[in-house]
Amino acid sequence: MAREMLRQGGRSARIQEAVHRTVKELLAQMDRSEITVPMIAEKAGVPPSTIYRRWGDLSDLLADVALERLRPIADPEDTGAMGSDIETFIVDYAEEMSSDVGRGMYSDILGSSSDSAARCCHYTIHHLETLRQRAEGRGEPGFEVDAAMDKIVAPIVYHILFQDKAVTPDYCRALVSDFLGGKG
Repeated sequence: MAREMLRQGGRSARIQEAVHRTVKELLAQMDRSEITVPMIAEKAGVPPSTIYRRWGDLSDLLADVALERLRPIADPEDTGAMGSDIETFIVDYAEEMSSDVGRGMYSDILGSSSDSAARCCHYTIHHLETLRQRAEGRGEPGFEVDAAMDKIVAPIVYHILFQDKAVTPDYCRALVSDFLGGKG
């Protein structure tokens, strides 16, 4: 996370956008272990001290870029029923996060000294809360978001991080079904 509060618009926003864009371009071209702060600074047209001042170190910058990509831009799909809403969201989440790009984002977030992991978790909680509220608005019973995190999201993240089991759509659907008690 940026160390200083950034104003909306202006020079700070332009610098952040240039640095983030440069990091994304470099990540598309090379392994993250080859990327350095001076390399980013040169390509972004800023002094390395700007990056160190705003992000602290490379791991925090990479985490900030990953969080920007994870930040929700839209509510989860509305399928018309709580069970299928959760299932669709979870299958899409697992597919995205088990990709090479998703694993890289997890690596960047967990390698950061900032509050990136908590912010990443907050985004997932926000989506689940949206699904819960939507279900209740339709007269469905809803669900406990913390329990969904524990029983659906946590196993998926564990298997993605440790790569000990394929996180297939069928596996995700089984987690959702178990969570909903077979009612979803």
